[in-house]
Amino acid sequence: MSNHPVTAIDIALKPGAAMVRRAGADNARLLKAFPEFFALDATHHPHMTMLQQFVRSAELEKVASAADAILGKEGVTRWKLKAFKYYYIPSPPLGIAGIVVERTEDLLRLQRELLDAVAPFTERTGTAAAFYSDDDGRDIQPGLIDYVADFVTVAAGEKFNPHVTIGVAPQTYLDKMFAEPFKAFTFSPVGAAVYQLGTFGAVRRELRTLSLAP
Repeated sequence: MSNHPVTAIDIALKPGAAMVRRAGADNARLLKAFPEFFALDATHHPHMTMLQQFVRSAELEKVASAADAILGKEGVTRWKLKAFKYYYIPSPPLGIAGIVVERTEDLLRLQRELLDAVAPFTERTGTAAAFYSDDDGRDIQPGLIDYVADFVTVAAGEKFNPHVTIGVAPQTYLDKMFAEPFKAFTFSPVGAAVYQLGTFGAVRRELRTLSLAP
């Protein structure tokens, strides 16, 4: 349990091998050019965000139980999701880069159900202390706090942009990289978890593993 009364969480799907390989290769490419930025590793998990929220730390078990109840009736491991392009979120002069996944009715339904399920345990906003930090919160961007607080209005429903983050790099580099042809591929989710968010919106600490329907 977090020592802070509010925790910044991400309920995310864990992608299967095809996406993990592609995200890992792209992350390695970015790190070769810019080794100062984050690697996909044990505390930067490849993931596909379904929702981000501030929740009461004392109720994390209730959040996990509510999410379990939703995922227990969705056959997400049978979904075939299509990854079809790159994108980045501007954080000038950097970009937070990701692989975009085609938005489906299944994903939209799952997101709606999860948001409704965890709503009773949420707080309107939080501070840097709600995030996982290696630097006493100094590595948490103010814009990230706003993004989590406003997730329902800026990143859900018709504004939902399913993606898997691959790393961080200068926007000038990403613009050139993303001009290259992208070969679309499919993958399936293999798991789900509640994570604590960290810098650049990366999932840093797995708080609870969630159950999936077979």
